[in-house]
Amino acid sequence: MASVRNKVNPLLCNIPYVLTWRRFGFRTICSGRLGFAPSTSPSMVDADTPVAGTKVLETFSEEFEIGSRKITLETGKIARFANGSVVLAMEETKVLSTVASSKGDAVRDFLPLTVDYQEKQFAQGVIPTTYMRREGAPKERELLCGRLIDRPIRPLFPSGFYHEVQVMASVLSSDGKQDPDIMAANASSAALMLSDVPWGGPIGVIRIGRISGQFVVNPSMDELSISDLNLVYACTRDKTLMIDVQAREISEKDLEAALRLAHPEAVKYLDPQIRLAAKAGKQKKEYMLSMVSEKTFEKIQNLAKEPIEAVFTDPTYGKFERGEALEKITQDVKRALEEEGDDEGLKILPKTVDTVRKQVVRRRIISEGLRVDGRRLDEVRPLYCETGNLPVLHGSALFSRGDTQVLCTVTLGAPGDAQRLDSLVGPSSKRFMLHYSFPPFCTNEVGKRTGLNRREVGHGTLAEKALLAVLPPEDDFPYTVRINSEVMASDGSTSMATVCGGSMALMDSGIPLREHVAGLSVGLVSEVDPSTGEIKDYRILTDILGLEDHLGDMDFKIAGTRNGVTAIQLDIKPAGIPLDIICECLGPALKGRLQILEHMEREISSPRIQDDRYSPRLVTLKYSNDALRRLIGPVGALKRKIEDETGARISVSDGTLTIVAKNQSVMEKAQEKVDFIIGREIEIGGVYKGIVVSVKEYGAFVEFNGGQQGLLHISELSHDPVSRVSDVVSLGQQLSLMCIGQDVRGNIKLSLKATLPRPKSKTDISTDEPVAPASQEVNVWAAIEDVSNEQEKQGATSAPETNDSTLKSATPAVLIRSAAECDEEEKNYGLNSKGDNGSQSASKSDKKTRIPSSLSESGFSSRNAKKSKRGKDAILDLISDDESEQKHTSEVGQHSQNGSYKDDATSETPMSANKLKLGMRVTAKVHQIRALGLVLDLGGGIRGMYRFEPGAKRDFDVGDELPVRCSSFSTKGIPVLSLVKEE
Repeated sequence: MASVRNKVNPLLCNIPYVLTWRRFGFRTICSGRLGFAPSTSPSMVDADTPVAGTKVLETFSEEFEIGSRKITLETGKIARFANGSVVLAMEETKVLSTVASSKGDAVRDFLPLTVDYQEKQFAQGVIPTTYMRREGAPKERELLCGRLIDRPIRPLFPSGFYHEVQVMASVLSSDGKQDPDIMAANASSAALMLSDVPWGGPIGVIRIGRISGQFVVNPSMDELSISDLNLVYACTRDKTLMIDVQAREISEKDLEAALRLAHPEAVKYLDPQIRLAAKAGKQKKEYMLSMVSEKTFEKIQNLAKEPIEAVFTDPTYGKFERGEALEKITQDVKRALEEEGDDEGLKILPKTVDTVRKQVVRRRIISEGLRVDGRRLDEVRPLYCETGNLPVLHGSALFSRGDTQVLCTVTLGAPGDAQRLDSLVGPSSKRFMLHYSFPPFCTNEVGKRTGLNRREVGHGTLAEKALLAVLPPEDDFPYTVRINSEVMASDGSTSMATVCGGSMALMDSGIPLREHVAGLSVGLVSEVDPSTGEIKDYRILTDILGLEDHLGDMDFKIAGTRNGVTAIQLDIKPAGIPLDIICECLGPALKGRLQILEHMEREISSPRIQDDRYSPRLVTLKYSNDALRRLIGPVGALKRKIEDETGARISVSDGTLTIVAKNQSVMEKAQEKVDFIIGREIEIGGVYKGIVVSVKEYGAFVEFNGGQQGLLHISELSHDPVSRVSDVVSLGQQLSLMCIGQDVRGNIKLSLKATLPRPKSKTDISTDEPVAPASQEVNVWAAIEDVSNEQEKQGATSAPETNDSTLKSATPAVLIRSAAECDEEEKNYGLNSKGDNGSQSASKSDKKTRIPSSLSESGFSSRNAKKSKRGKDAILDLISDDESEQKHTSEVGQHSQNGSYKDDATSETPMSANKLKLGMRVTAKVHQIRALGLVLDLGGGIRGMYRFEPGAKRDFDVGDELPVRCSSFSTKGIPVLSLVKEE
């Protein structure tokens, strides 16, 4: 055997370095050598031979069944050093609960009980996603589950037991089918039963659901997701200890039926715990209890009782006035005990005075039916409701009941703003959040703001459950909603005031709630028979004060609508209250709730229509996944950049893009950036924002809608005449354009003037002169016969001119207005005419030359529409200097589609791009001779075209100087010239 153990395994010599332990950073174990088991099988060893190092663990277990679920309690195998340790298993989910207590006898006047609940990710086979790959601070769910365990076990510790106790519950494994919170509560009860800590248990904790009107005991997570009731009930054999409810407007009658079903089911947990404690439990230890001697108590009572009664019988005292008066009484008793030298009385003075206060208040309520503030037992404190007090916010409300005041605000966000949950069970996120804050100033105290507070988390979750039932479905209202509840003043039941304020704030934000939700707290004052411990007499109090909560037996918070209950939380102080009394409290709670709902509905009864300046906006768009990937960018960088620049929130799912903005301006900015990246479906009449990427003589190309390009024709730049594209748009300029259609090749046509208002001062050109229909375009280079026929059909095609020399000139082939009308048009734009010599100059206020929109909007003629494709080639040939002049001679009827036009120049100065105007007379040189006309050089690099006229001279030579007039501009900005005959 030794030889086998010491023999080097030949396989280890061939392991690459990258697969060795050192390569992976593991610590060296056994001097870096891996040990191997002996080759002898354990089955070959003699059964009688003792095996060294073997330890037999004595375990005890109990099995039972509740609600068709098999449950096992086991102790003795895990956490043996703990005072009490139990593993509770339900199917494949296991929870460990342990109990430990301190041995010292510290001087204190309260029970320092700590309950911790942990859900580590190993329980579901997952490594945490945090940076350190470890679980961090307790999550909200862990705090809530800890409170769920604490609330039923705390009342069962004996009075005067002030030793430190810690209960820790940890989930060992989870199959996702069962919620471990109920299992942890029952395991903690069993662990306390096994420990030596004095405790009045056991308790049973059960969950009840309702599916299609049928109650379900211990529902699974799948069943709970379709249930309209989530009831957690804890009890001893004959009394109720804790109730926690989330429901969808369940009636009081059905709720009572669920409670009466839950009690016998919860009792089934008790006997297995008792049997397990009998087999493996420890003997209860004799702990020293902090008790008050009868003599000392009577002395303090005689000193303080009458002054305390005087304070409590005066209803004019407010909360702080009453507190100051009671504190003064305590100081007076303290001085009396100091004079007597009673050290024992001084040690227990605060606790004893508090006991005297409790006796006085409880006796007056039971015997006289009088409360501290003078109200009847079923009377609700005065109410004050106000909504919209912070108009900049999405929604806000201020709710006051008595001295309790709460400010609630609503913020709406994108679906991506939903809170991510790392729980072992349940949904992975939630879109409705209510955050409750209890600052120190609300009770006029000095304190420090820390992290998550158990009380704040518990109260906020209760109000969240109450309001969740009336929210619209996610399909109808996809926003993420956050309510902030800030307690401004506290005198009892701030969590229920949060429910009322939160409901009004939701209405104020425009969320379509089904019903208003209100809540209030019901208290109990009872008189107990000392011999039997049974309740002899009791009184139910509606809408309790903070003092009545402290001095009473119960804080029963009930929230709901007119139709039913949506949330309940019951906390008690004695060791249980009969279920009959609990069910009796539902009636007064409903009566008080209806009174509060009436006040809330008078303030706001329907969702408010928000001001456009502050109301949030949500847009859901459909895109392909490829387009969404372009939007997100590498590692989401592009999406985050848009959010940072605009302030909007963007959520991306499969084929869906959701944008949420706090107002309309932010929404427009976000949509604009999204459109630049992935675009939208193009619709005729839709307005899009784009960037000019190319400027041509005939228009500009604009990139918009996620990389698509469209043509902004010169005729669509403005309602006013435009002679040059660059005067209106420039490279890189951002424009809002309307899609006006597509051409036969599918190219997108855009319009700038369609987004601009038409000037009111301009006269309608169609009333002054005949204009070619918008669907046609005058063909400048059409055949002479065609033009003559068209002119004969249309009659007089040009308006009469006032200048005689102009009358003697030939009629141009383009339909234009007379020079006088053009001069008048120029005067309207601030241009000064210099007479018949044609010299004009632009005014400083307006240097742009404009042509009538009726000319710039002309289209192809019906006769020559089929030749449009060849027109561009013809004009390119016209303005070129090559020798291929005969190439397009046969292309009669082509339309000029290219060229450049310049602004006005005078005959005395060299021509420049800013000087050419309609009606201007200049001297031009013949640059080229074409079959249909001439290309004329106007100087300064500007060239125009002259078309041969019927019966006119056609014998010209290159270089001839001709007196011409600028008759018009073609649709592409080329100057169209006519000869001026000299007198």
